[in-house]
Amino acid sequence: MTSENPPKNDTNHLQRITVIWIIVSIIGDLLYWFLVGPHVPPGRMTSTAKGNQFDFNVLFIIAFPVLVGIWEYMLYAVINWRSKKEGVPESVGGPRAAENRKLQTSWIAITTVVVLLLAAYGTVEVIVGKGSGGGEGPNPIWQPTGAVKAETAALAGNGTWSPNSNEVLPVQVIAQQWKFTYRYPTFGGFESPYLILPNDTNIVFNVTSLDVIHSFWAYQLEVKADANPMENNVAFTKTEQLGSFEVRCSELCGIWHGAMFNSGQVLTPAAFMAWATKTEAANAVNTKDLPPFAWTYVPDANGSSGGYYPDGTVTPYSPVEVYGSKQPSS
Repeated sequence: MTSENPPKNDTNHLQRITVIWIIVSIIGDLLYWFLVGPHVPPGRMTSTAKGNQFDFNVLFIIAFPVLVGIWEYMLYAVINWRSKKEGVPESVGGPRAAENRKLQTSWIAITTVVVLLLAAYGTVEVIVGKGSGGGEGPNPIWQPTGAVKAETAALAGNGTWSPNSNEVLPVQVIAQQWKFTYRYPTFGGFESPYLILPNDTNIVFNVTSLDVIHSFWAYQLEVKADANPMENNVAFTKTEQLGSFEVRCSELCGIWHGAMFNSGQVLTPAAFMAWATKTEAANAVNTKDLPPFAWTYVPDANGSSGGYYPDGTVTPYSPVEVYGSKQPSS
């Protein structure tokens, strides 16, 4: 005796898929968080780097179950609903597959909640972290406590810094084709081709350019700020680990843009103090030839006096300065 209708398949596929999805997602998230998460770039050398690593890990933890759900459903469908024999029509879901209000409503509600939570999380993290990548631009709305005082003192030429003082250390980043140099206003304003920082210290970077637009990017520190001529863009972080890092230009700035990079180190406060005082003394003669410390500089082809590229004999851009070297007397 044959039945007009095939026997009903009572397998609860949705329940089976859900159980597998929950187990795989929990195991995968735990393995990632404890085994992979602590090693995700940019690391934990600074407060901004630590914050970016944490945010990336949180977003991965949220995204991984979504990826698992897609992969699992595709694999489950291939295994359970594929055609078993040649010549047999493709499997169809039947009347129950035509509409499932519960599933549709759940999908819309869950995805909406996830997107809104991610938007809220990203907004809160940007606000709490006082900016993305430590950058606040030319008019920062927030800086570490004591930063304004330290920068004002540095500009006046009477700034100080000492180990274990909890004082903010201002460092100026000067970009030009095609290198970075760094001035330390609290140590006589000397200039260095290497970025050396003390550990466990709030650092305020004042970033500018002498020519075209560059971009200061210390990846391991997770600090990034545009270097624009006649602009002082502020970025900040707190060093939390000893080690070396690399600085690169991340804005196309000419033919040797790819070679515009150098290195730096985070030292103990005592080691930094020893380096800074020794370098200040060794460069005292050269520092006198530098323009007075300022947040921006106007390059001068005559030297370091901060002119405006004038030419008193051909194109009188300035009535008080002469561009280029002086003509030999006849």
